[in-house]
Amino acid sequence: MGESVDSATLASQSGGMLVQQNTTLTGTVQNNSADHLTTGENIISGGAAAGAVGFPTLIQNSGNNVLIQNATVLSVEFKP
Repeated sequence: MGESVDSATLASQSGGMLVQQNTTLTGTVQNNSADHLTTGENIISGGAAAGAVGFPTLIQNSGNNVLIQNATVLSVEFKP
């Protein structure tokens, strides 16, 4: 993996800056209609996320005329 460096050298080599992200979700649901509908159940089995890696997102919906918006903002800071 190569030679390690001391903290001062590492500090002078690290890059980056403060990054801010604002996520604005602006969806709308309007002028919809639903009549004589049957919705299902929201069921998640015990192994539904088995083997998932990263940042899995699970969204459920059992309704009609529903707007689902999702955003994931991840901030990571590494310090020696």
